[in-house]
Amino acid sequence: MTRSIEDIVALSPVIPVVVVEAVQDAVPLAEALLEGGIGIIEITLRTPQALEAAARVAKAVPGIALGIGSVLDHRQLAAARDAGAHFIVTPGTPPKLGEALARSGLAALPGSGTVSEMLALRDLGFRHMKFFPAEPAGGAAYLKAVSGPISDLRFCPTGGIDAEKAKSYLALPNVPCVGGSWLAPEALVRARDWAAITKRSAETLAALKP
Repeated sequence: MTRSIEDIVALSPVIPVVVVEAVQDAVPLAEALLEGGIGIIEITLRTPQALEAAARVAKAVPGIALGIGSVLDHRQLAAARDAGAHFIVTPGTPPKLGEALARSGLAALPGSGTVSEMLALRDLGFRHMKFFPAEPAGGAAYLKAVSGPISDLRFCPTGGIDAEKAKSYLALPNVPCVGGSWLAPEALVRARDWAAITKRSAETLAALKP
């Protein structure tokens, strides 16, 4: 089932950005997030087994919106689509990658870090995008300034955000969600402490939802 990016970013105020080192951990990790009320996950392409892990989640946990990032080129885009991604995330978006994303038909959060990049993506038809690296690039103050002249864009800031910083971003009218690793940090995934991840997810939702 094709999901729109508007529907995807409305699923949770936080998109968990996760690293999967062991393929067998992918499904219980996704299930732990879902049990805690987080219906979305971004599996990062930082390990050789990331695509296989994502494919397992796509088949075994259909209730979760599966994102794959950070996609760097059209080859990774094709591989992510074949793995069953519901949406694609990029760290930045050079013209060829942006055009490939626009043609793909997949929901996407293309990466942007400057107003010029935001406008270039807007010209390609994107209205939702990733703001990265959020904290080094200017943080919530930057996005607040952007919301005036470019009021029709929405952002998922990612990079250097924790549970406390998330609040200042989510208070902005142009930020429906943030990306972060604190819900499922690598230490908890390695320990396979799925109960702790579920607990963090539920507590985060309780703290961040209005």
